[in-house]
Amino acid sequence: MQISAAFDGGNIEVLGIGDHGRARLAIRKDNQSDFYQWFYFRVSGARGIDCRLEVVNAEGAAYADGWRDYKPVASYDRVRWFRTDAAYVDGQLIIHLKPEQDTVWVAFFAPYSMERHQDLIARCQASPLVRVEVLGETLDGQALDLLHIAASHPPPPRQAWIIARQHPGETMAEWWMEGFLERLLDEDDPVARALLGKLTFHVVPNMNPDGSRRGHLRTNAVGMNLNREWAEPSMEKSPEVFLVRQRMDVRGVDFFLDVHGDEELPYNFIAGCEGIPSITEHQMALLTRYKAALVTASPDFQIEHGYPVAPPNGANLTMATAQVGERFGCLAMTLEQPFKDTANNPHPTTGWSPERCRKLGRACLDALHQVVDDLR
Repeated sequence: MQISAAFDGGNIEVLGIGDHGRARLAIRKDNQSDFYQWFYFRVSGARGIDCRLEVVNAEGAAYADGWRDYKPVASYDRVRWFRTDAAYVDGQLIIHLKPEQDTVWVAFFAPYSMERHQDLIARCQASPLVRVEVLGETLDGQALDLLHIAASHPPPPRQAWIIARQHPGETMAEWWMEGFLERLLDEDDPVARALLGKLTFHVVPNMNPDGSRRGHLRTNAVGMNLNREWAEPSMEKSPEVFLVRQRMDVRGVDFFLDVHGDEELPYNFIAGCEGIPSITEHQMALLTRYKAALVTASPDFQIEHGYPVAPPNGANLTMATAQVGERFGCLAMTLEQPFKDTANNPHPTTGWSPERCRKLGRACLDALHQVVDDLR
């Protein structure tokens, strides 16, 4: 049996491989950081063997409670991902797997490679509605892609900004982007057409290309958590945020959605910017209406479970949603998706999956359609 993670987004250290399919593994920390939890590796030469893969440092992961009731994903073709058995025992994540083929890939969630990101950009730019701009380079020299999407010239004056994957291990965020963009660019979709008649869209499908390629959970190439950089970003440590916020200041923001994943909670939910100093009743009303509309649009979304609401003046302005809501007075939200399955609408085989992410991305356009006329 052989185990490797020497590929785009891969992460695992092999501490030892014994007889009868047993292996001791450790997740590698993000560069210049203590964060870790994302893993992605391939197991070869184990067809028909009852494998016991022991992730021995699971207890020290960023969100150790996330291992409880969690099942990793596995795939033979890297297209269809299914859940495999696991247990969190004595600080270790024990993955049980009996491969039916010679090679199987195992991951924290269905991976979204930088190669697939390039394919997404290529598909989008085929639309006459899209202009692709490279805002600049990351610290590893990768392009930071921004999609401008408009249906008319001059474009509508109100500006919608959607970003994803500030935390690179939250791959469900870019799977969500696929569904969102596919529907937005469908010129036969009446909701998309109506929205494009009223909004100009600016979309960053992947805010953290370096962390994505390196197999990081939460940080960029030099260990910076981008979602704590929005108050004072810099080109030296967080060029991704610096460049996006700079362009926001030029274009303005009337709607903002930051798409993430949550390691612990088995729900899709939204966190708003309630605790910012300048919060208005209008912002609060729009937040309530958007969430209610998304509940109607998707049974996978719910409003009963989520993060505690920040008290007055208690918002963390280093985070994107709080900083953008304060800076522009707009409807600003963070959408969280689970690594686990959704407790309110579970799927026994796939759990929360790329296809369900895509469908939620499409449903978010229905919710936006319900509030678009009142954005300001």
